[in-house]
Amino acid sequence: MSRNLSDEIWNEYKDKKDEAGVTFKTCVFSGVKNLDSGIGLYAGDHSSYKVFNKLFDKVIEEYHGHGPSAIHNSEMTAEGIVNHEFSAEDGALIQSTRIRVGRNLAGYPLGPGISKEQRDEVMAKVVQACNTFEGDLKGTFYPLDGMSKEDQNKLIADHFLFKEGDRFLEACNLNRDWPSGRGIFHNDAKTFLVWVNEEDQLRIISMQPGANIF
Repeated sequence: MSRNLSDEIWNEYKDKKDEAGVTFKTCVFSGVKNLDSGIGLYAGDHSSYKVFNKLFDKVIEEYHGHGPSAIHNSEMTAEGIVNHEFSAEDGALIQSTRIRVGRNLAGYPLGPGISKEQRDEVMAKVVQACNTFEGDLKGTFYPLDGMSKEDQNKLIADHFLFKEGDRFLEACNLNRDWPSGRGIFHNDAKTFLVWVNEEDQLRIISMQPGANIF
Protein backbone atom coordinates (compact mmCIF):
# COMPACT_ATOMS: atom_id res chain seq x y z
CA MET A 1 0.00 0.00 0.00
CA SER A 2 1.52 3.33 -1.04
CA ARG A 3 2.37 6.06 1.44
CA ASN A 4 -0.05 8.45 -0.29
CA LEU A 5 -2.93 5.98 -0.05
CA SER A 6 -2.18 5.39 3.64
CA ASP A 7 -2.25 9.15 4.32
CA GLU A 8 -5.48 9.49 2.38
CA ILE A 9 -7.14 6.69 4.34
CA TRP A 10 -5.93 8.01 7.69
CA ASN A 11 -7.20 11.53 7.01
CA GLU A 12 -10.59 10.24 5.87
CA TYR A 13 -11.19 7.74 8.68
CA LYS A 14 -9.19 8.89 11.72
CA ASP A 15 -12.19 10.44 13.49
CA LYS A 16 -14.85 7.97 12.31
CA LYS A 17 -16.54 5.05 14.07
CA ASP A 18 -18.31 1.97 12.75
CA GLU A 19 -21.93 1.16 13.59
CA ALA A 20 -20.93 -0.44 16.91
CA GLY A 21 -19.05 2.69 17.95
CA VAL A 22 -15.56 1.25 17.40
CA THR A 23 -13.14 3.88 16.18
CA PHE A 24 -10.89 3.52 13.18
CA LYS A 25 -7.95 4.13 15.54
CA THR A 26 -8.94 1.04 17.57
CA CYS A 27 -9.11 -1.07 14.40
CA VAL A 28 -5.53 -0.19 13.41
CA PHE A 29 -3.92 0.29 16.84
CA SER A 30 -2.75 -3.31 17.31
CA GLY A 31 -0.58 -3.04 14.19
CA VAL A 32 0.63 0.43 15.18
CA LYS A 33 1.66 -0.79 18.64
CA ASN A 34 3.03 -4.16 17.47
CA LEU A 35 5.10 -3.55 14.36
CA ASP A 36 5.80 -7.30 14.04
CA SER A 37 2.11 -8.02 13.41
CA GLY A 38 1.27 -10.08 10.36
CA ILE A 39 -1.57 -7.70 9.48
CA GLY A 40 -2.36 -5.72 12.64
CA LEU A 41 -5.91 -4.83 11.57
CA TYR A 42 -9.03 -5.83 13.54
CA ALA A 43 -12.61 -5.12 12.49
CA GLY A 44 -14.63 -3.83 15.45
CA ASP A 45 -17.93 -4.87 13.90
CA HIS A 46 -19.29 -6.40 10.71
CA SER A 47 -19.96 -2.82 9.56
CA SER A 48 -16.23 -1.97 9.77
CA TYR A 49 -15.75 -3.61 6.39
CA LYS A 50 -18.13 -1.08 4.83
CA VAL A 51 -17.46 2.02 6.91
CA PHE A 52 -13.68 1.66 6.51
CA ASN A 53 -13.87 -0.13 3.17
CA LYS A 54 -10.93 1.64 1.50
CA LEU A 55 -8.54 0.02 3.99
CA PHE A 56 -10.24 -3.33 4.56
CA ASP A 57 -10.84 -3.93 0.82
CA LYS A 58 -7.19 -3.22 0.06
CA VAL A 59 -5.88 -5.49 2.81
CA ILE A 60 -8.23 -8.36 1.89
CA GLU A 61 -7.27 -8.08 -1.76
CA GLU A 62 -3.51 -8.02 -1.07
CA TYR A 63 -3.56 -10.72 1.64
CA HIS A 64 -6.28 -13.08 0.41
CA GLY A 65 -6.39 -12.25 -3.30
CA HIS A 66 -10.11 -11.41 -3.29
CA GLY A 67 -11.30 -8.04 -4.61
CA PRO A 68 -14.41 -6.08 -3.49
CA SER A 69 -16.56 -7.71 -6.18
CA ALA A 70 -15.63 -11.28 -5.18
CA ILE A 71 -18.41 -13.54 -3.91
CA HIS A 72 -17.84 -15.84 -0.93
CA ASN A 73 -19.29 -19.31 -1.44
CA SER A 74 -19.77 -21.47 1.66
CA GLU A 75 -19.77 -25.25 1.26
CA MET A 76 -21.01 -26.79 4.50
CA THR A 77 -20.66 -30.48 3.61
CA ALA A 78 -17.68 -32.81 3.37
CA GLU A 79 -18.60 -33.88 -0.15
CA GLY A 80 -15.75 -33.38 -2.57
CA ILE A 81 -13.01 -33.35 0.09
CA VAL A 82 -10.23 -35.74 -0.81
CA ASN A 83 -8.09 -37.07 2.03
CA HIS A 84 -4.45 -37.57 1.12
CA GLU A 85 -3.48 -41.20 1.29
CA PHE A 86 -0.27 -41.69 3.26
CA SER A 87 1.84 -44.80 3.24
CA ALA A 88 1.89 -46.71 6.52
CA GLU A 89 5.39 -45.36 7.20
CA ASP A 90 4.48 -41.72 6.50
CA GLY A 91 1.15 -41.98 8.32
CA ALA A 92 2.92 -43.21 11.44
CA LEU A 93 4.74 -39.87 11.64
CA ILE A 94 1.46 -37.97 12.14
CA GLN A 95 0.23 -38.06 15.71
CA SER A 96 -3.03 -36.19 15.17
CA THR A 97 -4.97 -34.03 12.71
CA ARG A 98 -6.86 -30.91 13.70
CA ILE A 99 -9.41 -28.86 11.76
CA ARG A 100 -10.37 -25.47 13.18
CA VAL A 101 -12.82 -22.79 12.08
CA GLY A 102 -13.52 -19.36 13.55
CA ARG A 103 -17.05 -17.97 13.54
CA ASN A 104 -18.87 -14.89 14.86
CA LEU A 105 -22.60 -14.66 15.56
CA ALA A 106 -24.86 -12.48 13.44
CA GLY A 107 -26.43 -9.63 15.39
CA TYR A 108 -23.41 -9.04 17.64
CA PRO A 109 -20.38 -6.77 17.15
CA LEU A 110 -17.01 -8.42 16.71
CA GLY A 111 -14.52 -8.73 19.58
CA PRO A 112 -13.26 -5.12 19.76
CA GLY A 113 -16.82 -3.76 19.76
CA ILE A 114 -18.82 -6.28 21.76
CA SER A 115 -20.03 -5.25 25.22
CA LYS A 116 -19.72 -7.37 28.36
CA GLU A 117 -23.49 -8.01 28.33
CA GLN A 118 -23.40 -9.10 24.68
CA ARG A 119 -20.40 -11.34 25.31
CA ASP A 120 -22.27 -13.01 28.17
CA GLU A 121 -25.28 -13.51 25.86
CA VAL A 122 -23.08 -15.18 23.26
CA MET A 123 -21.66 -17.58 25.86
CA ALA A 124 -25.14 -18.37 27.21
CA LYS A 125 -26.34 -19.27 23.70
CA VAL A 126 -23.33 -21.50 23.10
CA VAL A 127 -23.77 -23.26 26.47
CA GLN A 128 -27.43 -23.87 25.62
CA ALA A 129 -26.44 -25.36 22.26
CA CYS A 130 -23.67 -27.51 23.76
CA ASN A 131 -26.09 -28.92 26.31
CA THR A 132 -28.10 -30.46 23.45
CA PHE A 133 -25.17 -32.48 22.08
CA GLU A 134 -25.59 -36.24 22.22
CA GLY A 135 -23.53 -39.30 21.37
CA ASP A 136 -19.86 -38.68 20.62
CA LEU A 137 -20.36 -34.89 20.89
CA LYS A 138 -21.71 -34.98 24.44
CA GLY A 139 -19.42 -33.25 26.91
CA THR A 140 -18.87 -30.46 29.44
CA PHE A 141 -18.65 -26.67 29.27
CA TYR A 142 -16.07 -24.95 31.50
CA PRO A 143 -16.52 -21.18 32.07
CA LEU A 144 -13.21 -19.42 32.68
CA ASP A 145 -14.74 -17.12 35.27
CA GLY A 146 -14.63 -18.99 38.59
CA MET A 147 -12.94 -22.05 37.12
CA SER A 148 -11.64 -24.43 39.79
CA LYS A 149 -7.93 -25.12 40.04
CA GLU A 150 -8.64 -28.78 39.30
CA ASP A 151 -10.45 -27.97 36.04
CA GLN A 152 -7.80 -25.42 35.13
CA ASN A 153 -4.97 -27.94 35.58
CA LYS A 154 -6.87 -30.57 33.61
CA LEU A 155 -7.46 -28.20 30.67
CA ILE A 156 -3.85 -27.02 30.72
CA ALA A 157 -2.64 -30.64 30.69
CA ASP A 158 -4.83 -31.28 27.64
CA HIS A 159 -3.50 -28.09 25.97
CA PHE A 160 -7.06 -26.80 25.75
CA LEU A 161 -7.00 -23.72 27.97
CA PHE A 162 -6.61 -20.33 26.32
CA LYS A 163 -5.27 -17.50 28.46
CA GLU A 164 -5.24 -13.73 28.77
CA GLY A 165 -2.11 -11.85 27.82
CA ASP A 166 -1.94 -11.84 24.01
CA ARG A 167 -0.50 -8.39 23.24
CA PHE A 168 -2.12 -8.21 19.81
CA LEU A 169 -5.60 -8.82 21.24
CA GLU A 170 -4.95 -6.50 24.17
CA ALA A 171 -4.12 -3.61 21.84
CA CYS A 172 -7.45 -3.84 20.00
CA ASN A 173 -9.60 -4.15 23.17
CA LEU A 174 -10.32 -7.87 22.78
CA ASN A 175 -9.22 -8.70 26.34
CA ARG A 176 -11.75 -6.45 28.08
CA ASP A 177 -13.62 -7.86 31.11
CA TRP A 178 -11.42 -10.95 31.23
CA PRO A 179 -12.36 -13.73 32.03
CA SER A 180 -16.12 -12.95 32.06
CA GLY A 181 -18.13 -14.41 29.20
CA ARG A 182 -15.42 -16.82 28.09
CA GLY A 183 -15.21 -20.58 28.29
CA ILE A 184 -14.31 -23.90 26.76
CA PHE A 185 -16.41 -26.93 25.81
CA HIS A 186 -15.03 -30.35 24.98
CA ASN A 187 -16.68 -33.69 24.40
CA ASP A 188 -15.99 -36.65 26.65
CA ALA A 189 -13.53 -38.17 24.16
CA LYS A 190 -11.64 -34.82 23.92
CA THR A 191 -11.83 -34.85 20.13
CA PHE A 192 -14.24 -31.91 19.73
CA LEU A 193 -13.64 -28.50 21.28
CA VAL A 194 -15.37 -25.10 21.25
CA TRP A 195 -13.65 -21.95 22.50
CA VAL A 196 -16.01 -19.09 23.34
CA ASN A 197 -15.00 -15.42 23.12
CA GLU A 198 -11.25 -15.77 22.85
CA GLU A 199 -10.51 -13.88 19.60
CA ASP A 200 -13.46 -14.98 17.48
CA GLN A 201 -16.71 -15.56 19.34
CA LEU A 202 -16.43 -19.23 18.37
CA ARG A 203 -13.41 -21.38 17.64
CA ILE A 204 -14.68 -24.84 16.70
CA ILE A 205 -12.02 -27.54 16.66
CA SER A 206 -12.16 -31.19 15.62
CA MET A 207 -9.22 -33.46 16.44
CA GLN A 208 -8.55 -37.07 15.57
CA PRO A 209 -5.52 -39.35 16.06
CA GLY A 210 -3.53 -40.05 12.92
CA ALA A 211 -3.75 -38.52 9.45
CA ASN A 212 -7.27 -39.45 8.34
CA ILE A 213 -9.60 -36.41 8.52
CA PHE A 214 -12.77 -38.47 8.04
